Amino acid sequence: MSPEKNLSIAHLWFEAFNNHNLEKLLSLYDDDAQHFSPKLKIRHPETNGFVTGKEALRNWWQDSFDRLPTLNYKVTSLTSNSDRVFMEYVRSVENEDDMLIAEILEIKEGKIIASRVYHG
Repeated sequence: MSPEKNLSIAHLWFEAFNNHNLEKLLSLYDDDAQHFSPKLKIRHPETNGFVTGKEALRNWWQDSFDRLPTLNYKVTSLTSNSDRVFMEYVRSVENEDDMLIAEILEIKEGKIIASRVYHG
């Protein structure tokens, strides 16, 4: 896909996430997508930070939205090529310090097939 189309997927991703629209968010992912997050590794050590498939993604993000009703991401930078988007954003949650996050979305045939989160 073109870098522009991949950037449009990233914009849809932020819109869905910030509206806590789980179905729209999941629609951007391949059925067998894999996701890595340091937060997953902390909250669910048995996963070693990885989940695979939409049902696992649904469970992870629903839990996040339930626990953190004010969770919001502010985009600071997006860079794309033909198969990946590198995203930098600020994670904001009421009564918590903001956190700078980087994430890579790997995209194939218009669907996110893998995502990986980086933060301290």
